[in-house]
Amino acid sequence: MPPAPINPWMIALAVMLPTFMEVLDTTIANVALSNIAGGLSVSINQSTWVLTSYLIANAIVIPCSAWLGQRFGRKRFLIACVLVFTVASFLCGLATSLPMLLAMRVIQGAGGGAFQPIAQSIMLESFPKEQHGKAMGVYGLGVVFAPILGPVLGGWITDNYSWPWIFFIKVPVGIVALALIQRYIHDPAWVRDARPGRLDGIGLAFLSLWLGCQEVFLDKGQEDDWFGSRFIVTMAVLAVVGVAVFIVRELRTPKPFVDLGVLRNYNFTLGALLMFASGLTLYGMTAIIPLLLQSLMGYTALQSGLAMIPRGLGAVIAMPLAGRLVPLIPGRYLVMTGFLLFGISAVALMHMSLDSGMWTLAVPLIVSGLSLGFMFVPLNTIAMGSLKPEQIGNASGIFNLMRNVGGSVGIALVTTLIDRGTQTHLSTLAAHLTPYDAAYRTSVQSLSASFSVLGDPLAAHQRALAALVHGATTQATLLADIDIFAVFAGLCLVCLAAAWCLRPSAARTAIAAH
Repeated sequence: MPPAPINPWMIALAVMLPTFMEVLDTTIANVALSNIAGGLSVSINQSTWVLTSYLIANAIVIPCSAWLGQRFGRKRFLIACVLVFTVASFLCGLATSLPMLLAMRVIQGAGGGAFQPIAQSIMLESFPKEQHGKAMGVYGLGVVFAPILGPVLGGWITDNYSWPWIFFIKVPVGIVALALIQRYIHDPAWVRDARPGRLDGIGLAFLSLWLGCQEVFLDKGQEDDWFGSRFIVTMAVLAVVGVAVFIVRELRTPKPFVDLGVLRNYNFTLGALLMFASGLTLYGMTAIIPLLLQSLMGYTALQSGLAMIPRGLGAVIAMPLAGRLVPLIPGRYLVMTGFLLFGISAVALMHMSLDSGMWTLAVPLIVSGLSLGFMFVPLNTIAMGSLKPEQIGNASGIFNLMRNVGGSVGIALVTTLIDRGTQTHLSTLAAHLTPYDAAYRTSVQSLSASFSVLGDPLAAHQRALAALVHGATTQATLLADIDIFAVFAGLCLVCLAAAWCLRPSAARTAIAAH
């Protein structure tokens, strides 16, 4: 006997609770790295593997989630994933050494990797097509707002308690999620009757090689001078080999565990590329703003996290609004609006200075938050709108993987451009730090006079020179940040043109016909 109909919003709550928790985990530990390094007696560079290990395991599981859900039953698989994620979170908080913490983070990332694609596919199945926009609004709110909230919550917990609590807080949430999934989630007939082929071990091995080496390449590239490092070159080569063999293998296997045939769908393929760009801008902006505030304006980790709240508020407003507009306005116009708004916010941030106040930053961040709603909600709806129900789980895995890979590229791009751009601008500014420059001589004299209270003219002169160098370095870093905002604005122009090429979704066509 089939189960009684269940309110789709309860289903959404059941799958979005663990999804929000998992996406939150991608950024909540960022601001606690120095505390983790001190607590475990390791360097800051070593502590960054706390982030990388999680992302690698997470990325590998995402595209496998559809096959695993069909093989073991989607509800049973989701419960197992939540249980693994929750237990691993608890053990992360108990870790007494870096190897133990990294091992638990790998298990935690593997457990959480299935949450996003399964949540997306279940919500698209549970809501009628005319409500897909609303469903994706709720989904987008979770996956977009969580990484923005992460630094705020992580900073507050670290400042007021200790770093293990950024992992312990997930335990009660995981228990509630288990109860909700047990009660409200049921496998549809096509999942119960699915007969997936055997797991392609070769394909999985090369998928893991690709994503693992790619993450190390992006995460450690700037630190090791990119292609000036033999290790980074090796990671790049292995990543290219891994993705090439993986694609060939999955296209030739009769029953692949990641069905790349879905890429023959025009809207899905173009949507996946736009989702890559969306992930790049989302995580790139999330990375650059806190760095700018902490390194240039003296904000603490918590203060820089709080400064991102306007962006979250913009996303909270835009997600349900975009969901309501999806049935009324062609999706490509909504996606174009999203990229246009993000481009406007990037241009506004290009006018920042070291004297900019909170409101100067808040308004562009609100606009960028609004843009996220119009990027994610209609893009998900258009890309999935013309797929069959049995294709959605596999497609969701690919779609979410594209966003996560875009995020990794965005973070690597930001850190590289800041370091390289600062060096370039500093060399230009340093050309004016010469006794032959009138402004330089005036500044040295003025600062030396200010420091003359030290009583030692030589010490006052040295401090004046140090202050000028520090000022030039700070200004060079700001100019590098402005260059990144210009890159984001340019990327949005390209995405505007690509979004214009999207076709009407099946859901909207059906509504129009009705």
